[in-house]
Amino acid sequence: MSHDLSLAQSHAFQLARTLMVPVTLFQVDGEFGVLPSDELDDADVVIVHEYDPHQYGPAH
Repeated sequence: MSHDLSLAQSHAFQLARTLMVPVTLFQVDGEFGVLPSDELDDADVVIVHEYDPHQYGPAH
C-alpha cells in the first residue's frame, strides 16, 4: 500500500503543478483519488493531503 500511496502523492503533486490549482489527495474504500480542492465539497472521504502549487517545499 505504501507504494500506491507514494505513486498517488507523486501524481497529485504533478497534477497540482500542471493545473496550477490546489488539489486534494483523498482515500475512499481503500482507493486513492485526486480532485481540484474546490471540487471536493463535503464528500465522505479521508483527506490524505492537499497540494498547493503556489507553496514551495517538498512534495511528500
